Amino acid sequence: MKHRCPICKTATDSDLHKDFPFCSERCRLLDLGAWASETYVVSDPVFDETEVEKSGSETDARRKRNDTVN
Repeated sequence: MKHRCPICKTATDSDLHKDFPFCSERCRLLDLGAWASETYVVSDPVFDETEVEKSGSETDARRKRNDTVN
């Protein structure tokens, strides 16, 4: 599969480059560093944090009710 390196735009080939889609380990590490330093971010949250907190509270409440001995 032919592609262009997302960092330096050099032509890459999945059959020839072990770091595909990057052309080299250097470009692969530059990309990793950009993610680690939060230069790249996912624009929209995958889930709504308030919904997760609310569903977690409901789950805890259900567990407490189920843990009581009758």
